[in-house]
Parts: sequence; structure tokens; C-alpha cells
Amino acid sequence: MTETPWRAKGLLFENCSCQLICPAHVSFKQYCQNDRCRGHWSMHITEGRYGEVSLDGLNIVVAFDSPVQMYSGNWTQVFYVDERADAAQRQALETIFRGQAGGPWQTLAGFVSKQLDTRYVPMTFEDAGRLKRLTIPEVFDTTIQAIRGSDNTSEAVLSNLHNVIHGPVHVLARGTTDHTDGPLDIHNEKTHGLYSDFSWDNAA
Repeated sequence: MTETPWRAKGLLFENCSCQLICPAHVSFKQYCQNDRCRGHWSMHITEGRYGEVSLDGLNIVVAFDSPVQMYSGNWTQVFYVDERADAAQRQALETIFRGQAGGPWQTLAGFVSKQLDTRYVPMTFEDAGRLKRLTIPEVFDTTIQAIRGSDNTSEAVLSNLHNVIHGPVHVLARGTTDHTDGPLDIHNEKTHGLYSDFSWDNAA
């Protein structure tokens, strides 16, 4: 059976319970700084398509809880999908982010042992330059703020670092997240954060 071609571009920002910089961001084989790593990847898709299904303008959050060494697996995660997505778009996003359509999320799916039921929820996404925010009423609120570089004007960045979901340049930030929904409580304050422009597909 031929795999459905897909692609997506947009903004990815994250926050977890580690201090700057999360060791697992460098490699999942590194040990995180607390008893577990709790955080999220939040994505705003500016341009995307799964087969004939447009994904333009949609948001998705992947909230996770993992052991102190993420490489060991046994992650628990949950997806929050923009309620504006129609049935075809919801199916497309589920397929991509569950790792069933190839591409970078196929790699991450191999670490997940418990996938909670997806929530379809209203979301508000804000991109104010160095500040990124995504909120889900009564469930999730995250804000990250970029760190200034040594010139006090441009952002501090990481580059030339292999990461399967982020773009080539990662802007360092500090983030605050409150997530109170089921077993994945996340309460981070001014901890590891960063963002990048991603570009994914399932091309060979």
C-alpha cells in the first residue's frame, strides 16, 4: 500500500521541567535534571497537507511525561488538537503524530508506551516575536520568552544540533506552563524553553 504523502511547516515551541538547557534536547540518552521530564511540544502549522487534506493554520499540543532518561522509553503523552479541524484534518493529524505516516514523529512514537485519548479543544495561539503563547481554556497555558544574546539585541541560539523535529536553528528561551488535565499535571516556571521553524515530510 502506498504511503500518503504529507508535509508541514510552521512554528514549534517547547517547555519542560529541566533548567536551561534540557540535556535531553541534546540527546535522549542524556539524563534530565529531575525525577522525570514533564513538558510539551506546541505547534502552529502555517502550511501543511496530508494527501489532499489541508492542514494550514491548525494547532496541536503534545504534552508528555517521561522517565529521567527519555531514551529508555515508557513515555506517557496526550494530544490536544485544534477544535477547528474537521474530521479529515483530525484523522490526518492523528496519523502523523502517532508516527503512522513516516517522518520525524515515527521516531518519537517509538518511545511512547501510553497514549491517552486525544482532546479536541479550543486553542488560542500567539506569536509576538520573542514571546510565544498557547492557551486551552481551563486546561493548558504556556508562555515562552526568548533569551537575548550577548549583543543584547538578537536571540541566543543553538545551531548544528541534530534534532528530528526542530528546525536547524533553535532559539533559547525560558518557559512557564500550567497543565491540569488527567494524569499529566505539568507546572513549570521559568524552565527550559526554545522554539524553531520546522519543516517535516515523509519523503524518503
